[in-house]
Amino acid sequence: MKIGILREEKTPEDNRVPLTPSQCRTLMEEYSNIWVAVQPSATRCYTDDEYRYQGVAVRENLTDCDLLIGVKEIPPQLLIPEKTYMIFSHTIKKQQHNRKLLRAVLEKKIRLIDYECLTDEKGKRIIAFGRWAGIVGAYNTVRTIGLRTGRFDLAPMYLCHNFAEAQKELAKLDLPPWKIVLSGDGRVSEGAAFLLDMMKIRKVDPHSFVYKEFDEVVYTQLHSKDMFYRQGHEEFDVKDYHAYPDAYHSSFYPFTKVADVFINGIYWDKRIPVFFNREQMAEKDFKIKVIGDITCDISPDASVPSTLFASTIAEPIFGYDPQTGTQCPPFQENCIDVMSIDNLPNELPRDASEDFGNMLMSRVIPRLLKEWSTTINKATIAVDGQLNEPYKYLEDYVKD
Repeated sequence: MKIGILREEKTPEDNRVPLTPSQCRTLMEEYSNIWVAVQPSATRCYTDDEYRYQGVAVRENLTDCDLLIGVKEIPPQLLIPEKTYMIFSHTIKKQQHNRKLLRAVLEKKIRLIDYECLTDEKGKRIIAFGRWAGIVGAYNTVRTIGLRTGRFDLAPMYLCHNFAEAQKELAKLDLPPWKIVLSGDGRVSEGAAFLLDMMKIRKVDPHSFVYKEFDEVVYTQLHSKDMFYRQGHEEFDVKDYHAYPDAYHSSFYPFTKVADVFINGIYWDKRIPVFFNREQMAEKDFKIKVIGDITCDISPDASVPSTLFASTIAEPIFGYDPQTGTQCPPFQENCIDVMSIDNLPNELPRDASEDFGNMLMSRVIPRLLKEWSTTINKATIAVDGQLNEPYKYLEDYVKD
């Protein structure tokens, strides 16, 4: 198998890579039938020379490669016909901005494998950048606290060479005795919790968080059972919740009255009830002052109404006026500060890429080398000009 690592062409640019230089070398040493080449790039977090040093060919033309891998979406005009691509295509939710991409995939008879759809026998994703999104998202949220209160000023993570350097910034922390509520228990939330623990922020249970006062900064981590309930059901049933999410109601409301900060790390779709709505955010006793929306779902009926748009690494924070439901300058007394960067792992691209590459080598490459893999088939969106069976629902999405 000849593997070609694509240059990231999407704007704004992404600095991450699916495989680091040393991982490419390891692959070629462990598998005599694997050879790796990489397109030259002036922007990725690992230089062309770092790849050359590890014995990886650096060249523009990858037409002889069997598998082409990248991170983000590829401009349709750059797709090579009848090849296999593995990327985050961002098409499975019928994202309008990637409609042309999927149409081109079908027209050029490309086999498209999506990282987001690679799951194990239990349906759990086997590869993701989620943990680093959580780590960076929590860091940026805490940084926002410092900027709002004027108590400390952490350097932006993207200015740090790696996570080890970013950790040195934590010596600046001087947190007020605020309450931080973190939603979710997946990779994103666990990454955020890891960072909060590293900051030595005390973790408390949800009940104590709501009903007790603390003279120090604390956080609580909410699971689905803490945020949603079904009328007439005394006990929370995880299987029932996942089967019928639209039958549930939000029980997040009490946390909005006591929390100063909300870090959102839970996967959300339109069938799940929103945590709170715009009307509730405009209430006088809505206490939350800072929101770090790592999930960054942008929709009129999304889980966090104040996420009006995705903020950027260069300009990570904007203000939200709860009385008007509109954007305003950040750090104002009567406004809520929102951090909603949608490519958070790109702030620590070397660390995030190494983690991702390890998962790719151990969990995905072995499956790709098999003649048939259920995991790979379930993640294949299109093949030979047709939508694969699990993705037939996208037919109306790609039609003219």
